[in-house]
Amino acid sequence: MTKYMTTEEVAEYLRTSVDTVRYWHHRGTGPASVKLGRRRLYAIEDVEAWIAKQREAVPA
Repeated sequence: MTKYMTTEEVAEYLRTSVDTVRYWHHRGTGPASVKLGRRRLYAIEDVEAWIAKQREAVPA
């Protein structure tokens, strides 16, 4: 079963602010999400895939 995270949980997981996660969503550069009612939820797999993609984009 897929675990979903709220915007606040994603911000905590990524050690950034809620506003930053919302800004990424607004720009279309953040992790994939789904809107259910008034909440935006992020599948943990999508957040981890987004992190991996960000790591690939930055040279070591």
